[in-house]
Amino acid sequence: MTSEKTDRRVRKTRKLLIEGLTQLLKEKSINEISVRELSDLVDINRGTFYLHYKDIFDMLTQIENDLFKELDTLFSSHSVKELKSSPLPICKDIFRFAQTNSELFQIFLGPNGDSAFVNRTKELVRQHCYHNWQMIFSPCDTSRFAYFYSFIISGWIGLLSDWLDTGMQESIDEMAHIAEQIVFSGIDFIKCEKA
Repeated sequence: MTSEKTDRRVRKTRKLLIEGLTQLLKEKSINEISVRELSDLVDINRGTFYLHYKDIFDMLTQIENDLFKELDTLFSSHSVKELKSSPLPICKDIFRFAQTNSELFQIFLGPNGDSAFVNRTKELVRQHCYHNWQMIFSPCDTSRFAYFYSFIISGWIGLLSDWLDTGMQESIDEMAHIAEQIVFSGIDFIKCEKA
């Protein structure tokens, strides 16, 4: 068997498993899902599952790691100079990424979700954006900037979650403009008051 056929088969099996896990996570928490249940749902034997993952938690971790690699690449593709002129391109990219991975994001941010996923998302954004935003917005009071930043990141996650939960009725462009306006509306909070 050629490597290409093997790779295709591996991708197909993993895709089936991810779709099955996604379906189950819509109904129950990760702690309530067994390998047997997932394998039966996607019609593969458990041995095939174990060729790819150690257990359900390993599978979830690998899915999250893949998402975070893509998010890391997304944030790295935008320079400080670009963000200073307009955060709109990165806003669009974030909403596009969330739309592409909407089912997983809805699950991770939903009632059966993973609080570690939210915290890891905040940390990834902090690594990429905190210093850059300080340079862009030049706050006089760094403690106020820390509050502003925390508020904006939590707001972003809430905005994404609501957009996904309501069926993504607004376009990516509309949501990116809304996010940009919310960020810029809060800028006055961290600016120095003039005497």
